[in-house]
Parts: sequence; structure tokens; C-alpha cells
Amino acid sequence: MININEIIEMAWSDDVTFSDIEKKIGIKESEVKRIMQANLKPSSYKLWRKRVRWIKEKQKKSKEI
Repeated sequence: MININEIIEMAWSDDVTFSDIEKKIGIKESEVKRIMQANLKPSSYKLWRKRVRWIKEKQKKSKEI
């Protein structure tokens, strides 16, 4: 059974990627996004998405160097 709280906690973490979540729990990025949207307030979901995009961009830039 999927533990929603564990998914939300992992998704909020700066150190856990969508691929880490998929490896551990077996759900893809799109499903994580659906779970987050269904279980967070709209403002919290928007903040989380902004944060995820920022972290992805930061990781992308660090790989280019």
C-alpha cells in the first residue's frame, strides 16, 4: 500500500529526485505530481512545483560545469 505521507515527505526533500521516488516506491513523476496536487492546498502545490523546477534547473546547471 502506498503511504501518501511518505511520498509527500520525499517529494518535498531537496535531496530526493523523482527517479529516487520511483526506485523506492515504484511510482512515476506524473503520479507523484497528481498525489501532491490532490493532498496539498493549491498554494502549497504551486510553491512545491516552483521549488521542484528550481531544483531541477540547479542540478542541470551543476552537471554542465
